[in-house]
Amino acid sequence: MSTATTIADSAPQLRRSLTTARLPKWAPAGVALLSIGLGCAVGAGAGLSSHLQWGMIAAALFVVLSYALSARVEGRRQAKDRLATAVVWVAFILAVVPLVALTFYTVQQGLEVLDGNFLTHSMKNVISSGPGGGIYHALIGTLEQVLLATLIAAPIGLLTAVYLVEYGRGRLAKWVTFFVDVMTGVPSIVAGLFILSLWNILLGFDYSGFSGSLALAILMMPVVVRSTEEMLKLVPNELREASYALGVPKWKTILRIVLPTAIGGITTGVMLAVARITGETAPVMMLVFGADAINGDPFNGPQQSLPLYIWQQYSMVNNDFGYARAWGAALVLIFFVMGLNLIARGIARWRSPKGGR
Repeated sequence: MSTATTIADSAPQLRRSLTTARLPKWAPAGVALLSIGLGCAVGAGAGLSSHLQWGMIAAALFVVLSYALSARVEGRRQAKDRLATAVVWVAFILAVVPLVALTFYTVQQGLEVLDGNFLTHSMKNVISSGPGGGIYHALIGTLEQVLLATLIAAPIGLLTAVYLVEYGRGRLAKWVTFFVDVMTGVPSIVAGLFILSLWNILLGFDYSGFSGSLALAILMMPVVVRSTEEMLKLVPNELREASYALGVPKWKTILRIVLPTAIGGITTGVMLAVARITGETAPVMMLVFGADAINGDPFNGPQQSLPLYIWQQYSMVNNDFGYARAWGAALVLIFFVMGLNLIARGIARWRSPKGGR
């Protein structure tokens, strides 16, 4: 009886020990506001002119105060969890703030010059240091070069991924996987130098949009291979085995069962690879060479592209008109890449299993 009485008496104390030593839900927000205020005060008192330094001080104070307050009230174990959460939030903010600032500044600067005339005119007979001109020739060049690179890289990457997943065994598959991994980290300038040495110097072809497409295809292929390979691995083996049990050959099983099942992820990977090569400048600078007039033939003569156009316009020192055109072209390039990413996400959602596809 006395034991039961003791347990009953200690139950309220145990309940209070489990529930009372907790910070309120608004505590992280309060610590964040306090850290921002202290960071601004410290930065202003120390005479720091950069707001970025103020923000770094506030971030450090947020991490320290979150841990100290939690250790004081909740104990060290919970404080470590609060510390990890604070570090994650700080890392997230450090990643998002530059992205938002870059996007906002590009939109702010680009909208000043972006209009119908800018999108439908080239730089032919336009003085670089004067007003006027547009990106129509660069836009046409970018679309043609990226399209040619996709037509080259997508089939090769798809077939390579099918070989690695469905047929790849032994030393050859290991070497192919190794070289795909190596190509994933190859700088774009190296791809440009390779095509310049092989296609232009050794074989004697002239500068053209197709030369740039070859370099872009080299950069695109490993991305397509890796993404397609992962999507094919996600196809359940039961589907293959059921097809084999019905007497369907392996090649037809891959063509009729495996690829249609993974087509959503494959298309998404290809679109992301296209977005990755759209902004490349180094190989285009070396191989396409640039042009002020419209050249709709990517196989003959120099051609312009948006990344190269941006670099050329911004490289002109003390030229406000060139700077404005560069920011306008950058905004169009961002819209283009953003559109490709949205298309990829839409295809992925459309072909996802939730949609019953």
